[in-house]
Amino acid sequence: MAKKNVIIVGAAGRDFHNFNTYFRDNSEYNVVAFTAAQIPDIDGRKYPAELAGSLYPDGIPIYAEEDLPKLIKEYCIDDCVFSYSDVSYKKVMNVSAIVNAAGSNFKLLGPGDTMIKSHKPVIAVVATRTGCGKSQTSRKVIEELMAKGLKVIAIRHPMPYGDLVAQKVQRFATVEDLKKHKCTVEEMEEYEPHVTRGNVIYAGVDYEAIVRAAEEDPDGCDVILWDGGNNDFAFYKPDLTVTVADPHRPGAELSYYPGEVNLRMADVVVINKMDSAAPEGIQEVRESIAYANPTAQVVDGASPISVDDPEMIRGKKVLIVEDGPTLTHGEMKIGAGTIAARKFGAAEEIDARPYLVGKLKETYEIYPEIGNILPAMGYSDQQLKDLEATINASDCDTVIIGTPIDLNRIINIKKPNTRVYYDLEEIGYPKMSHIINQFVKEHNLVEETVE
Repeated sequence: MAKKNVIIVGAAGRDFHNFNTYFRDNSEYNVVAFTAAQIPDIDGRKYPAELAGSLYPDGIPIYAEEDLPKLIKEYCIDDCVFSYSDVSYKKVMNVSAIVNAAGSNFKLLGPGDTMIKSHKPVIAVVATRTGCGKSQTSRKVIEELMAKGLKVIAIRHPMPYGDLVAQKVQRFATVEDLKKHKCTVEEMEEYEPHVTRGNVIYAGVDYEAIVRAAEEDPDGCDVILWDGGNNDFAFYKPDLTVTVADPHRPGAELSYYPGEVNLRMADVVVINKMDSAAPEGIQEVRESIAYANPTAQVVDGASPISVDDPEMIRGKKVLIVEDGPTLTHGEMKIGAGTIAARKFGAAEEIDARPYLVGKLKETYEIYPEIGNILPAMGYSDQQLKDLEATINASDCDTVIIGTPIDLNRIINIKKPNTRVYYDLEEIGYPKMSHIINQFVKEHNLVEETVE
């Protein structure tokens, strides 16, 4: 029986995982290529032979997604497997139409074929969109577990933008490890908050090898915390799924892939940012939960913000710098920096666009809906240089840093600046402490849990 020719349509993350778990050793298929989208400068590479397995001694090329119709015809492709996240149903079906029109089948792989079983209990923190507040929710879960004396290893959704062989299994225990692994800004934003709080985080490319290393971590491991990316569903079979929803984007929880998958799979749904969202948005999210997953526990949550120095904002012209992916494919119009500007009385939120340099201009061409906010794009050294130049050229009194890390550590900001901080704060009941207590009891992780 002839092998089926396959293209995996991805964005350097879920696509590699789908290959590793379903296709790598599967002699019924021949994966001809990956395609790439969302993340700049990842096409034109190869998925290396060292990771691709014995069936692919030459590795697998990665092309731009725009080449898909041509590739389907040139390589007589049977199946195209859509393998990236945080996309509207319209976008998914647009790609499906392109694939079908070129003569190929359009497929999606689900949890049954892609989730790996850990030998440790797993809590997955996922979301309905990028930028819902997974990071602070993950921190809250970890803090509750660590307060009980448990060793928690976090495993982050992949961001393999560098040397894929070197990134097969990455362990981060100190800030110095971020430098050692040559992390991008996006990677640092996700890893640094974990290591500064004293817990180890793993990431990389081969998530079977990653979880086995994490289970045997030299610092010990009682619980695996899956720290999701975008709105992808977990790579590991969870014992508890916590899905974060955002009332700033009501309705997205039922109209984005695979955010609705996460909503329907959730044991717990956190409605985050209720302190800054419109009541009608909160109500719409509640109705979506009742429709799609009426048995889920619902945690009402806020993300209260604080800044280093409110007086640097009050009455000032401010340039707001926010998390890059949240503004780009996450499509958020505001973030923590914007909320801080309005809370602490900025006189003006200046437009970043007149000061854009280099690759940042390309970002706005691709995502014009970003508006006047500056996304902290840092996938390459050139993007960091462009970010630094744009900030320093801006006509502002103060730069508000709304990113999860302090940008001063990686670029030279010559303008006065202040940083925004935010954490998950539950409103009423249930609280995450109650949910974690029950999880700990069910898995016999400590001898006694006090309610």
